[in-house]
Amino acid sequence: MTQRPATGHTSSLPEQVPDHEVTSLVRELSRYLEPDAPAVSMPPSAYHSSALYEFERSRIFGRSWLLVAHADQLAVPGDYVSLEVAGEPVTVVRDRSGTLHALSPVCRHRMMPVVEPGAGRTDAFTCPYHLWRYGLDGRLSGATHMRGNPAFDPDTCRLPEFAVEEWRGFVYLNFAPQAEPVSAHLERHIGGELAAYRLEEMVQVGAYVEEWQVNWKLAVENSHENYHVMGLHPNTVALITPRGADMDVRVDTPWVLRLRSPFKEPLDTTALDLSEEQLAFMYNCCVFPSSSLATFGDSVVWISFIPLSVDRTQVRGGILMPASQVAAADREALRKQTEEDAGVVNGEDRWGLERVQRVVGSRFAGRGHLSPKEPGVLAFYRGLARAFVRDDADWPGAL
Repeated sequence: MTQRPATGHTSSLPEQVPDHEVTSLVRELSRYLEPDAPAVSMPPSAYHSSALYEFERSRIFGRSWLLVAHADQLAVPGDYVSLEVAGEPVTVVRDRSGTLHALSPVCRHRMMPVVEPGAGRTDAFTCPYHLWRYGLDGRLSGATHMRGNPAFDPDTCRLPEFAVEEWRGFVYLNFAPQAEPVSAHLERHIGGELAAYRLEEMVQVGAYVEEWQVNWKLAVENSHENYHVMGLHPNTVALITPRGADMDVRVDTPWVLRLRSPFKEPLDTTALDLSEEQLAFMYNCCVFPSSSLATFGDSVVWISFIPLSVDRTQVRGGILMPASQVAAADREALRKQTEEDAGVVNGEDRWGLERVQRVVGSRFAGRGHLSPKEPGVLAFYRGLARAFVRDDADWPGAL
């Protein structure tokens, strides 16, 4: 399902003009696009520069497709998910016709948010300040004591709307009003590979929203390699993933890449007709800049890293399973177990990454040589460099 913003009511994040610090960093990062790109980590300042973060807000998060929810969280009219993306509040809601809308929740009167971050269900959004009321499509439906202002036209007043799409149950939004649709792009590049998992028929059995004290890029690059499993996950992920296993990276497009890594032993499955290869390997399909879908036999895990500030990241995700398996299980027990398991692994990553973030500003922090086990990290760096040096006119059509 694709929803384009209403004509005349589109909005996007303003473009940030790079300063000298940003220009120098971008020049250095652009080296990852060279044929003999250095296999080293990014400069430490890339993880704590406030100037670079401001540039990222507009250059990347103001015009990229971001995974923010699963359709099960927006199942019926009035269901909404509200969050902040790089300082910009946004609310995704399903209206009475079943259409998804991505709206700015900032009231058009005196800027009071009409809904707070979180999730819920409502029949309308009412500003708590002066009780202006908006429908689920963002249109103004009531404004108290405004008839005496002849300059005010309620018919043209509505909450700004952004692009939003649903692909196989995953909900993506984009602040760029003319962004190219993402669904066809995902279908073309990873749809066939993921067809056997029947994503559109899966049920979200568990979900989580966490806040980590890390720069978003630290979290993303960590998710692009399994080299750290032996250090941070010795009693969890390392039980199913062999230490030192090679990771295969396939990049068919700059904005979607596939990471494939082996399990220690092929997984068993009862609900899906998976190939021997699909049972033997985990597929991690990453959508630039900060989300991915990972397969584990009968289950699929999605995760999205949403920046809140230069050193704070919201981690959103969920665990999916085939509806046939869920129907035969204790749903509440399944939710508790899957969320507990995800919480343990996330906690291990958070523990390590927050310690890295604490020292990125050290005088003695530097760029480290990458292992051959980390090709996914270099692939992420190249995507980041492309986003920084791209021609603005090409970006909406880059998909």
